[in-house]
Amino acid sequence: MNNKQLLKRIVQSGLLLMIGASMNAGAGLFGFGGDNWKEEALQYDGSKIIVKRSQDYGGRHEIGQGSPIKDYYLSFTLPGSSKTIEWKSEYSEDVGRANLHPLALHALNGTSFIIAEPNLCLAYNKWGRPNPPYVIFKYDGRDWQRITIQELPAKFKDMNLVNNTKDHAEKLKAVSVVTAENVQAFNSSLRQLAYQTILRAPTLGDGGPATGCGEMIRVNDGWEGTGFFSGQPSKEACLKYCEKKEVSAQDCPCGRLFKGK
Repeated sequence: MNNKQLLKRIVQSGLLLMIGASMNAGAGLFGFGGDNWKEEALQYDGSKIIVKRSQDYGGRHEIGQGSPIKDYYLSFTLPGSSKTIEWKSEYSEDVGRANLHPLALHALNGTSFIIAEPNLCLAYNKWGRPNPPYVIFKYDGRDWQRITIQELPAKFKDMNLVNNTKDHAEKLKAVSVVTAENVQAFNSSLRQLAYQTILRAPTLGDGGPATGCGEMIRVNDGWEGTGFFSGQPSKEACLKYCEKKEVSAQDCPCGRLFKGK
């Protein structure tokens, strides 16, 4: 093989590697990531929805610790429909991992709902510190729209998706479909009330790990606790600090921290 042929072979190999990397990157996004399985989501009326789930790994983590879950993906078809509906929670740099962790999938009169929780403290602050600690979505036929707990049908009471999927990944992948009974068995070790039933009222404790998170504000170089703002000598100084840290007027806490001062 002459030098010209060798160079051509190297270029071709490089292109194949690039295409393979691109396909693998896309696979994680569309549900063919690190772990894949199916499970039954038990509905309020006793029916079941088969959910295809996937999770991929990556993002920020401490040295010596395993990678967190970088994205969650699920897809399903409602009974009586031929349309596949997809939902995903992707990586974002400000959180350093997947933003949201799915807890339940419910459906009523052809409309589907996802109940998720913020994925640890940064996500909890990013998503507005919800209490009860859920971020809830309703599928409008084209897109997922965030709704309040008050808009979630009262018929929905149970968490019906496997929660701690990272620890149970090998067991989940070992069966063709995780039954609704096994979903409950996997979740039985979770003692926080927010994982046992869908809470409808604010909780001061036992609402899951996120409700114990201190309030943090997104700033230009990361996140800062409200103490950096309340510790300013005046409201005017606090507002200047917000400006310095490039905090939006909507997120700047100075108005409420210095209310009446």
